[in-house]
Amino acid sequence: MSVCEQGNLHSIEQAISTLKTLLSPIKKIQTLPLQAAHQQILACAIDARFDVPQWDNSAMDGYALRAADLQSPNNSLPLAGRIAAGDSPNQQLPLGHCMHVLTGAPIPLGADTVVAQENCSIAPKQIQFNNFKTGEHIRRRGEEIQQGQILLEAGTRLRAQEIGLIASQGYAQVEVYTPLRIGLISSGNELAQLGHPLQAGQIYDINSHSLHSLFTGLGFQVTAYTNMPDDLKQSIKCLAQASQEQDVLISSGGVSIGEEDHLKHAVSTLGELNLWQVAIQPGKPLAFGRVGHTPWIGLPGNPAAALITALIIARPALLHAQGVTDCRHQIMHIPAAFDWVKTRPRQQYLHARLVPQNNGQLHAQIHPKQSSAMLIAASWADGLVEIKPEKTVKKGDLVRFLGYSELLR
Repeated sequence: MSVCEQGNLHSIEQAISTLKTLLSPIKKIQTLPLQAAHQQILACAIDARFDVPQWDNSAMDGYALRAADLQSPNNSLPLAGRIAAGDSPNQQLPLGHCMHVLTGAPIPLGADTVVAQENCSIAPKQIQFNNFKTGEHIRRRGEEIQQGQILLEAGTRLRAQEIGLIASQGYAQVEVYTPLRIGLISSGNELAQLGHPLQAGQIYDINSHSLHSLFTGLGFQVTAYTNMPDDLKQSIKCLAQASQEQDVLISSGGVSIGEEDHLKHAVSTLGELNLWQVAIQPGKPLAFGRVGHTPWIGLPGNPAAALITALIIARPALLHAQGVTDCRHQIMHIPAAFDWVKTRPRQQYLHARLVPQNNGQLHAQIHPKQSSAMLIAASWADGLVEIKPEKTVKKGDLVRFLGYSELLR
């Protein structure tokens, strides 16, 4: 067991890199119907089977013509027919005529321009064109996608837009990585189950529920185990069983350096335990190792600290193990609506909300309660403001803002 000295803080980047090394990437692949693949991670690249569009088509309701057929002063042509979306793409435009085309309809062979319907004067058999530009309002074959190009790389998370893109090529099934199986472990006699009255000295088990929602939302298969009592033999039994059933074990609480806890003793007995102090606030205590051959991550016990440590440190490592090729999250630079005058040695994450000012510009406003034990601020917030170690902030300074919309996907 390696234990850091009190003043020896590891960086957040070191913690993420170490956890990535600990967690072996998932290699199992499953084939799913496309409609069941939302939020899954693509295991094989998707190639385009054909051009999109497959033929030139009209971008709007109007009239297809050859610009060279129009003669001043009246710029009118006789109507030769009508083409709708789904009609044959091989219809020929007669010389000196126009054809009525609806949005998405194939452009008749020989036409080079579509004139919008609102720019036409329409008679039963003759159309006058009042305003147009040669070549406009035609979506060309292959304008969006060319046959053979790679649409999506392996490691892409399939959101609604990726599902639609795959559907545009007619794929009914996709190969995705089997979701990582995560076992959540809670320990402590003080934890009570929801729906049961609290006994003296008890609190409800918050972390197993918030972490379950977090990891499920990220696309993992999550199992929450019954709370382990403060008993070494029972802890060893629970951990040994969970390690046989899951790909990763994650616990919260009982990982502070120097703290006596059955969970740490059980992990040490069954495998390997490392205790780190990380330069993150809230947070700092981080444990990791193996239970048998199964990786284990021990998060802080305070609810806000557990949530932020899971988002900032555990999330990128777990997504990497799931096969995601790009685990980065978008960072916005937003003016601060607050002063932060006291420096800290650790990188801080403050619960913040984006608030429009009188000029319409968004500013980051922080919640007054930033305790590592409180989730009220996290529920109120749109995301987190990141403040680097030993830095202060004045109103109007640009701060780094990490939106929950980015972190929770």
